[in-house]
Amino acid sequence: MTDTLPAAAWTQREDLAALVAALDPAHVGNCRWVGGAVRDTLLGLAVKDIDMATSLLPDEVVARLDAAGIRALPTGIAHGTITAVLPGGPAEVTTLRRDVTTDGRHATVAFSSDWQEDASRRDFTINALYADPRTLALTDFFGGRADLAARRVRFIGDPEARIREDYLRILRYFRFQARYGAMPADAAAEQACAALAPGLKGLSRERVGWELMRLLAHPDPAPTVSRMAELGVLAMVLPEADPAALPALITAETREHVAADPLRRLAALLPADPSLAESVAARLRLSGAQKKRLACAVVRETGDPRALAYRLGLIEASDRLLIAGESLAPLAGWTPPQFPLKGGAIVARGVSAGPAVARTLRKVEDQWIAEGFPDDARIAQLLDTALSLPG
Repeated sequence: MTDTLPAAAWTQREDLAALVAALDPAHVGNCRWVGGAVRDTLLGLAVKDIDMATSLLPDEVVARLDAAGIRALPTGIAHGTITAVLPGGPAEVTTLRRDVTTDGRHATVAFSSDWQEDASRRDFTINALYADPRTLALTDFFGGRADLAARRVRFIGDPEARIREDYLRILRYFRFQARYGAMPADAAAEQACAALAPGLKGLSRERVGWELMRLLAHPDPAPTVSRMAELGVLAMVLPEADPAALPALITAETREHVAADPLRRLAALLPADPSLAESVAARLRLSGAQKKRLACAVVRETGDPRALAYRLGLIEASDRLLIAGESLAPLAGWTPPQFPLKGGAIVARGVSAGPAVARTLRKVEDQWIAEGFPDDARIAQLLDTALSLPG
């Protein structure tokens, strides 16, 4: 098993080398890469976020960055985090920490100079891997490399103790299991999550919603969501959910070459009840636009794909069609047209302005949609027909 981090594009960034030089000019080893960047590089995955741990106190981090001309933002200074703004993308620099008190939702921390103490407060072994920024030598206190190789998501230390520090770790566990884990899952982790699942009810709705949506954004979260239901975890945060429809949706997304969409997947989990969907959206603190889309997507009616897209929008129609397992081919490269007939044209034909005009417009538009959006000549014929009918 390798003792060094494989070279990756991000490890060779000049701006990150400048960051290291600013924080550790004397090469005393006071900073290391940590967390997701190290984990994903070991797995050969693309790295999105760069995190660095350091024994320097936050004020010293800021002073050294300022002296090097690197912009420093105190994005989480209460917990020791400074964001270094770099040309190639930001990097978060966090002082080593230890937990002083925890209440299941938040932690009070103190700064530390002990690398193993910092590692021991992290959630999973695969997130407690450090790499020297110059030599790329790895530091692994808790067997994270072996767990990565086995695709095993394992809590550091006693799983129940780690969860009691922050119950959100239950949802984080399943999110990481969906992304990195293999079956069978770690038995101790699952047992702890099941036993302590009621603690999820005390978390803020924003945190729960954020974790759920990140879980559903993974390539195939269906087995994990099903397991959450079996263990009684899903009922604590989404009691309305039925995981049975999720595999079919993911199959349809794959067949149609459509990117994973957590909101669409959430809709597949819910019953066909728009008002309930709106309630769920509010509970998870989704945006107004997300609430509207979710309420539309849970409706199980489809019909002609282009008519659906005209009335609802392309995204909304795609949601319904995919959840129903239907093809998106009729929508490929197609843009819903504008209905060209206006009320003025009907008034010019002798219809008094008011409800009669609106009724005539609806009649013509409905037939125009049913006929597949024919040209203006056909619209004129449809209008003649509508005006010739009584009422």
